[in-house]
Amino acid sequence: TAVAWTLFGLPNDAVIRTITVLVIACPHALGLAIPLVVSIATERAARGGVLVKDRLALESMRQVDAVLFDKTGTLTKGEPTVTGVEPIAGLDAEQVLALAAAAEANSEHPLAQAIVAAAKDKSLTVEPASGFSSSPAVGVTATVVGQEIRVGGPRLLEETGQHEIDAAEEWRAAGAIILHVLRDNTVIGGLKLADEVRPESRDAVDALHELGVEVVMITGDAEAVANEVGRELGIDRVFAGVRPEDKSAKVDQLQKEGKKVAMVGDGVNDAPALAQSDIGIAIGAGTDVAIASAGVILASSDPRSVLSVIQLSRAAYRKMKQNLWWAAGYNLLSVPLAAGVLAPVGFVMPMSVGAILMSISTVVVALNAQLLRRIDLTPDASTRSVLERQK
Repeated sequence: TAVAWTLFGLPNDAVIRTITVLVIACPHALGLAIPLVVSIATERAARGGVLVKDRLALESMRQVDAVLFDKTGTLTKGEPTVTGVEPIAGLDAEQVLALAAAAEANSEHPLAQAIVAAAKDKSLTVEPASGFSSSPAVGVTATVVGQEIRVGGPRLLEETGQHEIDAAEEWRAAGAIILHVLRDNTVIGGLKLADEVRPESRDAVDALHELGVEVVMITGDAEAVANEVGRELGIDRVFAGVRPEDKSAKVDQLQKEGKKVAMVGDGVNDAPALAQSDIGIAIGAGTDVAIASAGVILASSDPRSVLSVIQLSRAAYRKMKQNLWWAAGYNLLSVPLAAGVLAPVGFVMPMSVGAILMSISTVVVALNAQLLRRIDLTPDASTRSVLERQK
């Protein structure tokens, strides 16, 4: 600009035009276009019960095309209850339940806590146990009154060469969780447990489907139990009978299929899978290990909160694009005017007008980013907006 006006023989105009260009081209709007949106989105997320530890995770959620939910405590309430006890080997139901509770007393697994609670509700005498040990996806072992008591699922039966009780088939058809109780490696009874599906889980799955996202469930439960939950919720794919150490491999499998995967979990067993996924989402009520491995933490245990994160991510991305287009368009239009491109037709932009336009461009970017605060990120509102928009 300075050279052009000087060559025209107007050195005074060269100084004025050059200063005006420098003023109007100040890159405030361009520099704020993205950081301001990210900052406000992160703050808005926190107010909506979503803690963003990794800002890249928030930006990436808009691209997710597969959400992998851990079943227990995420899609279900994670509060199983004992709904049936089937004794064999000459014992009664209370004896089987009391022995199982004694063996499970030192376990923190939700199923173990349900067994102990059931014994307590019936005011049963639970003998102290020793030598407690736990094997993931197999079961627990403890010594109770000089007898080795084991409680576990199908893999425990495979390991000991035992057969399931007669009632197991009927229980399985009903979608129940089945555990067997063994004394000295001989089955003495079975336990029927149920973990109620969260009422909001179906809406979460339906809304994700409307967004074109594949919903996958992973669990260590038996295939029959997992498939029953999958059918009830309309889940696209179910990984059942998965050992804790194999969960990350399932995430890797989805990624190798070309999917961008978000993993939602709450347990210590979910930590490796959360770390492996493209975006790890931990339930706030989950373990410290799971929370440490996640990029996003949900204060609520409501699975619909995942919709809130996706909605915010997509809204933030739209604001970024709008701000960048505005900043770029503003510079493409105003810089030539400031340089005096219309001077031949009598229009010359004063420096004061250039300063005002520069300030206005920054204010527009800031106000546009502030509109993110209007988004309702409650799980109910996020899900409803998706389902209603697709009608």
